[in-house]
Amino acid sequence: MKSNGIYRLSFILLSCLLCFQAAMAQSIRVSGYVLDRGDKPIPFAGVKVRGTGTGATTNLKGYYEFRMKATTDSVTIEFSSMGYQGVSRSLPSLTKDTRLNVRLAEAEMELSGVTVQATKRRLNTMERVNTRDIRVNAGPTGGVESLISTYAGVTQNNELSSQYSVRGGSYDENMVYVNGVEVYRPLLVRSAQQEGLSFVNPDMTQSVQFSAGGFTADYGDKMSSVLDIRYKQPQEREGAVLLGMLQSSAYYGSSAGAFSQITGVRYKSAKSLLGTTDTKAEYDPIYADGQTFMTYRFNPNLSVSFLGNISQTRYKFIPQTRETSFGTLSDAKKLKIFFDGQEQDRFLTYFGAFSMNLVPNEKQRHTITLSAFNSSERETYDILGEYFLNDVQLGADGTASTASDSESSNGLGIGRNHEHARNRLNYRVLNMGYRGEIKLSEKHRLQAGVSAQMEKIADHISEWERRDSVGYNLPHSESVLLMYNNLFADTEMKGTRLSAFVQDRFNFSMGGGTFSLIPGIRASWWSFNKELLVSPRISMGYSPESNPALVLRAAAGLYYQAPFYKELRQTHKDAEGNNVVVLNEKIRSQGAFHILAGADYTFEMGGRKYKFTAEAYYKSLFNINPYIIENVKIRYLGENIGSGYAAGIDLKLFGELVPGVDSWLTASIIKARQKLDGYGSLPLMNAPAYNFSFFLQEYVPGNKRITATLRAALSGGLPQLNPSKGLSSPAFTAPAYKRVDLGVMYKWLDPDDSFARRSKWLTGVKGAYIGADLFNLFDMTNVNSYYWVSDAYQQQYAVPNYLTRRQFNLRLLVEF
Repeated sequence: MKSNGIYRLSFILLSCLLCFQAAMAQSIRVSGYVLDRGDKPIPFAGVKVRGTGTGATTNLKGYYEFRMKATTDSVTIEFSSMGYQGVSRSLPSLTKDTRLNVRLAEAEMELSGVTVQATKRRLNTMERVNTRDIRVNAGPTGGVESLISTYAGVTQNNELSSQYSVRGGSYDENMVYVNGVEVYRPLLVRSAQQEGLSFVNPDMTQSVQFSAGGFTADYGDKMSSVLDIRYKQPQEREGAVLLGMLQSSAYYGSSAGAFSQITGVRYKSAKSLLGTTDTKAEYDPIYADGQTFMTYRFNPNLSVSFLGNISQTRYKFIPQTRETSFGTLSDAKKLKIFFDGQEQDRFLTYFGAFSMNLVPNEKQRHTITLSAFNSSERETYDILGEYFLNDVQLGADGTASTASDSESSNGLGIGRNHEHARNRLNYRVLNMGYRGEIKLSEKHRLQAGVSAQMEKIADHISEWERRDSVGYNLPHSESVLLMYNNLFADTEMKGTRLSAFVQDRFNFSMGGGTFSLIPGIRASWWSFNKELLVSPRISMGYSPESNPALVLRAAAGLYYQAPFYKELRQTHKDAEGNNVVVLNEKIRSQGAFHILAGADYTFEMGGRKYKFTAEAYYKSLFNINPYIIENVKIRYLGENIGSGYAAGIDLKLFGELVPGVDSWLTASIIKARQKLDGYGSLPLMNAPAYNFSFFLQEYVPGNKRITATLRAALSGGLPQLNPSKGLSSPAFTAPAYKRVDLGVMYKWLDPDDSFARRSKWLTGVKGAYIGADLFNLFDMTNVNSYYWVSDAYQQQYAVPNYLTRRQFNLRLLVEF
């Protein structure tokens, strides 16, 4: 009996083992889609189980399917396609049918020392920006905007700011989109020191496109430019940590099945950079933000995503002294100021956008987006300054005398000024939008979209400035104490903005070449001023088959600068003579009829490829709402009183001076004027007569681990006005803005190094770099704005506010 029991138990165990082996030997199905970053199918992509011959090839819809034996062991599946970066997915086991979808990014392939990148001929006005150039760009602000400022038609005359001007337009005329959602910036910012970090996080950026004008109808109602950013959707673990003297950052991206995320944080302190200015002070600026972009794909047809951002700027400024020399050799002057008081500002912004993407088939695409932006801004300062303005006597060699101040200078004026502000601004923007696309054929797409936006702004301003010169208050009165300048506001604005667009995209062959045609029309309505805008636009491109190196393009359209809030504010004097802000409900949108024509020509020289680009444009401006600039703050007149024009030509030579890295040289010439009722003819405030820029990347000969980046800019001076007198004061032109920044980076750790392969602590590290920068390499002086003082005879002097001088920066970067 005992032996029979043993036999029965052995039979049961053997049966279970055979059943288990049979179960494990069963065939399971692995299937899914291989897509590009735009969620379009990649046909003929290879899918293979590592270490086996099992796999498949995707069909025209990007779909693959194969069968394999179930296993409890880990399995790695590899995905690859020509022109794309390969990815792999590791699964702890495969015991049942599995659906696995992946996205591949475009790749750069190095063949015999020459880098070949997947590129398309540019048949419209959108220019693709290489994201690698953003990382190596040398400049105090860094980031996407700093690189864009080296492009043709773009000027940036303040290295502390991320704002830029395009073809004579103001900073407010530039749109920035992140993942299809327009983003905003604080409105109360007065100086570049307060500005903080740009919204765009370069670590998280996947693709960048930029247009300096003539953009299509799917972009919003602004007149100058559009910057279109797309964030990464990681397919595998990635990340980096940057530690620097000016800025530090970190980001981490990952993917787990249908879910992917990328999160980044940044911290910046410009204390050492601000210490190179003329004003000696205790600077304590802190800029920090955190962003995340998460995506979940339910199936190949439906996905949702969320983009979130929190940003804070705290700026504390305790000035002590300032000493500035200005004038000419024959008329040299010196201003010295002793300060008391401080400034404390805070800017806190929140942003969130939720999107649902539906792709029911390969011919349709639909996106619904909900977004919200909230900004809480505070600006407070009480600063008292006592100034001494002297007429300096120079020696025969052109230098100041070494004698005492009383012996070497003549006093022109002594005075005091007291600046006070308690300003608060809160604004909220809620937006809901739909965007759809129907693919009518391989070369014909119809696009349309609608959106509704609600805006609420509460603004409280209480600022004044008191001045006296030689003991007399300015302006002088025997009966009352008058302020030199003041401004008060307690306003609230609510509005609803509706917009819609429709456009067609054609690509066809005719007349021995390839044509691209994008006609479209955009309409919008705003409840605040009851204004309806209709904006037709068209973009065309042509590439002849007989000369594929040549691309011709043109664009035309009616563009509007829809007012937001700053454009509404008018200043009136109350019964007591104070300046009070009121909102102009009759304000109209500024407008421009824009026409441009351009060409790209690709050629070889010295065994390397180059591309020369030329564009000529003309903008006829109407309903101009003029403004003056105080540092980076734009103050509008608040009414439409003029017309004008801007015309120019932009040139760009692009190429790889050394294999694998981009370099370019740009030149722009512009002529722009405005004719204002009651003021006559004036130059546009942001239109320098010329602009040259240079961006060069170079390897150290014999050592590709050391790269150098040189960034140079030369821009004509901007017209200047006395802010207290506004547009009625005579204009003069500031000196040219000129600057050279140098950056050097050394890759001291590579995963192929023998040390890296032996160390388990360095597993997963893709590279480690150490970099050094010299900002303002030649220590050139640049003027940001002017500080106006009066002498004993009430004559005013414009004292230049100089920007930063030479500054050294050190950074350490580790990628994994």
